Amino acid sequence: MATRITIAKGDGIGPEIMDATLQILQAAGADLIYDEIEVGEKVYLSGNTAGIAPESWDVIRRNKVFLKAPITTPQGGGYKSLNVTTRKFLGLYSNVRPCKSLHPFVQTKHPEMDLVIIRENEEDLYAGIEHQQTDEVVQCLKLISRPGCEKIVRYAFEYAKVNGRKKVTCFTKDNIMKQSDGLFHKVFDEIAAEYPEIENEHWIIDIGAAKMADTPEAFDVIVMPNLYGDVLSDVAAQITGSVGLAGSANIGETCAMFEAIHGSAPRRAGQNLANPSGLLQGAILMLQHLGQNKIAEKIQNAWLKTMEDGVHTYDIFKEGTSKVKVGTKEFAQAVIDRLGQKPTQFKPVAFAENAKMNLPKYQRKTPKAKSLEGVDLFVHWPGTNANELAQMVQKINLEHVQLTMITNRGIKVWPEGFEETFCTDHWRCRFKPTSGATISSADILTLMNHALQQGVEIIKTENLYAFEGVAAYSLGQGQ
Repeated sequence: MATRITIAKGDGIGPEIMDATLQILQAAGADLIYDEIEVGEKVYLSGNTAGIAPESWDVIRRNKVFLKAPITTPQGGGYKSLNVTTRKFLGLYSNVRPCKSLHPFVQTKHPEMDLVIIRENEEDLYAGIEHQQTDEVVQCLKLISRPGCEKIVRYAFEYAKVNGRKKVTCFTKDNIMKQSDGLFHKVFDEIAAEYPEIENEHWIIDIGAAKMADTPEAFDVIVMPNLYGDVLSDVAAQITGSVGLAGSANIGETCAMFEAIHGSAPRRAGQNLANPSGLLQGAILMLQHLGQNKIAEKIQNAWLKTMEDGVHTYDIFKEGTSKVKVGTKEFAQAVIDRLGQKPTQFKPVAFAENAKMNLPKYQRKTPKAKSLEGVDLFVHWPGTNANELAQMVQKINLEHVQLTMITNRGIKVWPEGFEETFCTDHWRCRFKPTSGATISSADILTLMNHALQQGVEIIKTENLYAFEGVAAYSLGQGQ
């Protein structure tokens, strides 16, 4: 029985590359029925800041699978990214981007590159929770959850297992962000232990990124939090030879979205120039997701055969390597003409039949014993001398809860701060109970009431907790 999916042709070059992709799918015998929806620029400019109508959401949620061409998000005006919205609304927690070089037919410095980046897709800084707190300081919250970590890390290992990959690498910055990135690394180590047949390793993101850009063949599957994954997946795609050749899958527990990773390129729209390969690669990932592996295999081998035959669009065409420059429609026809053929210089692909990932639903853990150890009161104060601020803030002390530290942008400036440290108007004042005492929520309210009476402007509070007796908050830098 044919699978009904949702498609959106998008903006710019989107309609052209979608038409080309659908022609190839049809010619290959993909068992699909399409429900088309309108998303993107026209919807935005009609006054809908989300870029998608409510009834279109109904179609996507009913069909569960969404093949989307690139869209244009108008600049300014409060328009929200439809990609980010779709990923979050539909719980598409895993972004999968295969990055494989096509040497020597597409120019690259990394002919042996063949890696997959698996990026957490819903949280991290992309939660988009931001506030301007003082005249000089804006805050963006980095949210990392255990469920988010467990789901994406397990997906990475299951992907490796099903696809015959040998190693999974984790990138974080947990030498600095010991709580948030530290949790991601900790969960990675926990889940890696369940897959002893798959090699695992961890790199700090900065040196890991440098290594990936220099020696990508050292990696196989890389899993990382959202922001790092967003940046490095584009880097990885580019160093294979072209971002325009890469597709991606966005996978959730019930729904999935497939797309090219490039944008709508409006300057190339309507000229029969665009390379449809990125969206086609997304469609091949979709067919694998739907279990139509033989069709996916047939299309991928025909595409590889087209590439090695030197039939190239303008973006990758190179004299001496390419044989004929073609447009969007002609490239699609070239792939169709090669359906059933296999490449001779590239290794033909063979997708495993009935290979399913074991992705159990997240099970909430037994809550740990949680104790309150103090509070950070964030203060807006336009002065520059931390000692002056300390004298003012100490007036709100309680008998058993005292000011113990002041930081500015994370660095300890009181007590024993350095006069060379540059300070903004955003100060973290840490209060902790004296030896042998405890602190309660009522004490925090009293501190804040005292601050109000003393004219100390509190802009934010963060309770300091320990779980099972282990402090779960950062020290001040230099503390």
